[in-house]
Amino acid sequence: MRVLAQTGCDDIARVYIMGTAAGRRIECVESVQPPLSREEKWVLIVSTLHGCPVGCSFCDAGTEYHGKLTAEELLFQIDHLVRKRYPDGTVPAKKFKIQFARMGEPAFNPAVIDVLEVLPRRYRAPGLIPSLSTVAPHGTDRFFEDLLAVKERHYRGRFQLQFSLHTTDEQVRRTLVPIRTWDVSRMARYGELFHEEGDRKIVLNFALAEGAPIDPDILLRHFSPEIFLIKITPINPTYAAIRNNLSSYIRPDKTEYKRVHDLKAAGFEVIVSIGEREENAIGSNCGQYVLTHQRSQQPLKTGYTYDISQETLL
Repeated sequence: MRVLAQTGCDDIARVYIMGTAAGRRIECVESVQPPLSREEKWVLIVSTLHGCPVGCSFCDAGTEYHGKLTAEELLFQIDHLVRKRYPDGTVPAKKFKIQFARMGEPAFNPAVIDVLEVLPRRYRAPGLIPSLSTVAPHGTDRFFEDLLAVKERHYRGRFQLQFSLHTTDEQVRRTLVPIRTWDVSRMARYGELFHEEGDRKIVLNFALAEGAPIDPDILLRHFSPEIFLIKITPINPTYAAIRNNLSSYIRPDKTEYKRVHDLKAAGFEVIVSIGEREENAIGSNCGQYVLTHQRSQQPLKTGYTYDISQETLL
């Protein structure tokens, strides 16, 4: 693999486009979270598939799918980002998060488990926190059994699992995530098995569209606030979101949200994660597939407004 192009800045985020030996292109991201320094929190977001077969209605990565990445291709992304800043593999960040969440549903790729197995001995990184975001596809039970095992071997108290729900209405969820997935009761049972005392809470993520129901009573029926927290994020300005007429419930010009108030009143810890506006321009927000920008004849006005610097690095 090699790096074909990059965009962004060190103060917020950088997106890298990489080419595989098979001629496919993938993305990975490194980011910081102002005002925190890189030594306090550094986040890497890596791809697990060539595109994605799920086709979420707000994500540009679902426009193509060409198969799974190998463990070596996954590690190349991480190695490039780490060695670029820390050549000896010593990462001093207090929180060094590696998110398997850029392009692709990670539960479709068993190589993710292989990578999780080797990460603790590949880098000297006491702040390492792996993070896996999933829609919990039907038929991936073996992956989640192996994920639980590797977490118990290496990551007790420092693994972030996230289920991407986006709504509590199953019919609406099928329009947003158009594949068969675990239902909420199955997610809840797995989460209760996965979570141990001292672990981070499991995240229920809602990239919340206007009109998408989020019912605290349904959530309380299945998910204990002692084990699960709620994260509300915007629908990012992607081409897919515009094509599917999706607008975000979370907006930079709003500070009060009734749905957030209701979830907190039900006893849930709630995080509203908006991120930096510059990330839309850089294209580093979740689902912002940079290659789509290169092909588009109608660039977004609220995102993808940058120039990609072509830097071929061998």
